Amino acid sequence: MKHTVSHTLGLEMARKVVQAALDSYAQRFSDYHPTTRWKNDDAADIGFTVKGMHLSGTVKVAETAIDLDLDVPFLLKPFKGKAISIIEGEIRQWIKKAENGEIQ
Repeated sequence: MKHTVSHTLGLEMARKVVQAALDSYAQRFSDYHPTTRWKNDDAADIGFTVKGMHLSGTVKVAETAIDLDLDVPFLLKPFKGKAISIIEGEIRQWIKKAENGEIQ
C-alpha cells in the first residue's frame, strides 16, 4: 500500500525531515527494532518487527511529496494502517518543525 505525504519544503529540506523523522521513530519505538538503509539520496528501505514478524517497506523523498510503501505479512494486515499512521504522524511532526524554522 503506497501512501503519500505532501509537503512544500523542497527536496533538500524534505530529505532532512525524513532523516529526522526516521531517527526519532527509531528512538521512540526501539522495541520494534526499526531499521533504515538508504539506497540513495532520495530512497530508503525501512523495516521493523511486530509480534515476531518483520514489516518492510520504502520511503521515497521527492520535491513535493514523501511516499511510504509498506509490505506487510498477511497476518499483520490489520496493523498496516496503524503502522502507516504512526510513520506519517512522525513525518508530519518534522515537516511542521521544518516549516517553523526548527530544522536547518
